[in-house]
Amino acid sequence: MKLHVASNNPKKLNELRRILDAAGISGVELLALADVPDYPEPVEDGRTFADNALIKARAGAAATGYVTVADDSGLTVDELNGMPGVLSARWSGQHGDDRANNDLLLAQLADVPDSRRGAAFISVCALVTPDGTERVAEGEWRGHLLRELVGDNGFGYDPLFVPMEEELIGAEGRSSAQLTAAEKDALSHRGKALEQLAPYIANLARA
Repeated sequence: MKLHVASNNPKKLNELRRILDAAGISGVELLALADVPDYPEPVEDGRTFADNALIKARAGAAATGYVTVADDSGLTVDELNGMPGVLSARWSGQHGDDRANNDLLLAQLADVPDSRRGAAFISVCALVTPDGTERVAEGEWRGHLLRELVGDNGFGYDPLFVPMEEELIGAEGRSSAQLTAAEKDALSHRGKALEQLAPYIANLARA
């Protein structure tokens, strides 16, 4: 079975491949955006992560005729009532400027005490088949936010985010940007969401 992953991010494809392999699912060929004919990039104007994931997955399935998986993810901050949320990548006004996004978030939380700096990375993954069947799964990665950037791995808000698993007694713990790729894969919000879709992918592969 050919499975279109509506992304050109090799990390996302590799993560899904590892999850399928771990679940013993074979016979699935993953196709990135670069592996299928060009199609118009849909406008991600949804109000929720699920909205945007479905927008991308529906567009991919309609354009390619393949079962398509797409995700939308971001950071939700408790003190900001769940923002930046779907605006995470363009929180500072310019899409994809990680440093500006982090600097703005730090400024907004400057007076917030450590006890109220809870946050979570959220990922919603959508699977859409050409006949219109849809599945949606959500993964959450809880933690708290630091007061300065720490670590050189990862991207986005990783240098500010300390996972709950790293919240050690008497220590800050490592930021997401200090974890290895394997460590992050084992804990991440996207991995949790993709794992929930694995049984559906297995059923489609057997059909």
